[in-house]
Amino acid sequence: MARRTKSAAQQHADAVAAYVAAGGEESVQRVITALYGVTKKLDQWYARQLADLDLTQGEWAVVAALAKAGEESLTPSQLAEHTSVAPSSMTHRLDKMAQRGLVLRRPDADNRTRTFVSLTPEGWDLFIQSIRESDVVESDVLRGLTARERNELARLLEGVIAHLDDVED
Repeated sequence: MARRTKSAAQQHADAVAAYVAAGGEESVQRVITALYGVTKKLDQWYARQLADLDLTQGEWAVVAALAKAGEESLTPSQLAEHTSVAPSSMTHRLDKMAQRGLVLRRPDADNRTRTFVSLTPEGWDLFIQSIRESDVVESDVLRGLTARERNELARLLEGVIAHLDDVED
């Protein structure tokens, strides 16, 4: 007889029960386990989406960092720092992305040893397409909540984020 896969809700309840049995505080475990479960499912979907867009996770990190920078161009070193990779890895990644027409590199007029990187129109189009596709799934994930509940959840999570830097590593 085939074993049935547990629902996400049952997996969550089982994980919380195990953590509480080991001494975890129930309300904390409910929140953290729920956040982890949502993140894990979204990461799986994002990985499929990136594959459909023919992007690696690292290339997406570059596209997103440049999009967040807006009109400001970034150096390869800044991109390496934003995406947590070695500068040599970033150079290789940017080579591939430039060949695909997603990024543009141009020398700094004031410092010939520095290069600036920005998204091309094709890179911006890819970013916009990805965000629009993501929004559909992300909206589906939250469809069980009213607009008021989504706003309250966002407010509560933003309060958690505001204090993340206070937590010691």
